[in-house]
Amino acid sequence: MTVRVRIAPSPTGNLHIGTARTAVFNWLFARHHGGQFILRIEDTDLERSRPEYTENIMTGLRWLGLNWDEGPFFQSQRLDLYQTAVQKLLAQGLAYRCYTTPEELEALRETQKAKGEAPRYDNRHRHLTPEQEAEFQAQGRSFVIRFKIDDDREIVWNDLVRGKMVWRGSDLGGDMVIARASESGIGQPLYNFVVVIDDIDMQISHVIRGEDHIANTAKQILLYEAFGAKIPEFAHTPLILNMDGRKLSKRDGVTSISDFKQMGFTAEALDNYMTLLGWSPLDSTQEIFTLEAAAKDFSFERVNKAGAKFDWAKLDWLNSQYIHHQPVDQLTDLILPYWQEAGYKIDGRERAWLEQLVSLIAPSMTRLTDAVAMSQMFFTDTVELSAEGSQQLQQEGSGAVLQGIITALENQPQLTETTAQDIIKQVVKAQNVKKGLVMRSLRAALTGDVHGPDLIQSWLLLNQVGLDKTRLNQAISKA
Repeated sequence: MTVRVRIAPSPTGNLHIGTARTAVFNWLFARHHGGQFILRIEDTDLERSRPEYTENIMTGLRWLGLNWDEGPFFQSQRLDLYQTAVQKLLAQGLAYRCYTTPEELEALRETQKAKGEAPRYDNRHRHLTPEQEAEFQAQGRSFVIRFKIDDDREIVWNDLVRGKMVWRGSDLGGDMVIARASESGIGQPLYNFVVVIDDIDMQISHVIRGEDHIANTAKQILLYEAFGAKIPEFAHTPLILNMDGRKLSKRDGVTSISDFKQMGFTAEALDNYMTLLGWSPLDSTQEIFTLEAAAKDFSFERVNKAGAKFDWAKLDWLNSQYIHHQPVDQLTDLILPYWQEAGYKIDGRERAWLEQLVSLIAPSMTRLTDAVAMSQMFFTDTVELSAEGSQQLQQEGSGAVLQGIITALENQPQLTETTAQDIIKQVVKAQNVKKGLVMRSLRAALTGDVHGPDLIQSWLLLNQVGLDKTRLNQAISKA
């Protein structure tokens, strides 16, 4: 059997972490079995679907490296297929036109609520005569198409994550609406119906999705059977939860994949983390791996039933590992957009200088966005003094030390790591002060603070763009 899986997001919002994790599991399963990963855009909700959301979804999947083998297919372009399928069910007597008004449905729900019953449609129009239909039409009533569900039917499937699943027809809320009406007859088909038609048409072998779709699966199995189609295997993955064990939401600061990118996470780290949200590798101690490596070992036997808690600290740690081990040229390319967005003047700075700067700050970075604050002092003419930096420049002897450094610089044709160390030694000896005073005063003058990245390397970078003497003179005026 050829494995064919699909990710089918709705373009009513940006690509969310939950949908992206589902895409990861589908991609891993397809690659493990040498199968196909298909992208289908479920845009039947015409009122809420937006092209910018479609673009966000596709851009996000590409950024994550989840390239699809077929598609994208758009449900809005397949209406003829769905309407033909509806007509087939009507002709076979497996579906019917229901003329129940919204007011009648509301009255039914109120009655059931008063009796403490679960809301369900009572199938009142399942056996309308042609005369009754004509009368409803004469009244100007619109209709929906409902698929007949036998309350006594037992629906059973073996879920690849959860094992044997059993549902009764009576638990599915009565006959299911599969299409709305329109002036010309059969109108917009609905989710549970079009999903099945698409999966049949695209020969989907495995449906991998979140556990919140389990109730839909029972309904959809009945539709597969109605069309005499092969029923795919199902795998319902655990939901992503917050640290309190509740379903992850925007209130937890987690929104779209594009937001994660903007927050400074790398695609590789996010892929790695999403893979671990509900799945564990064969080596339980392994925490860092590529999608390709995970695909070799991926199976649903190692997917948990329990919800996976989203841990920001773990994601930050993973992201820092990818940053720290990224080749400097590639890391520079990743950082450049954040510098540009911050308004830093990159043009005119040599590539070698930019890579030296990245090498300097990378060991302290957790997110790519950290590069903005950590490198600001290398792109501005002046720096703001921190309280400790200001205090250091007020120390006795600080001004004289800085003047000594300026004088020594004028006698150096080129500043190198060796000559920088020699200048510090000269000032210490000439002014008979402790080396700590020289180092702290120099750092405060150059960076505005007494803490930060390697001092000598920072000095060399500032010297290359002519900022070190400017900073030293400005500091002397404040000392």
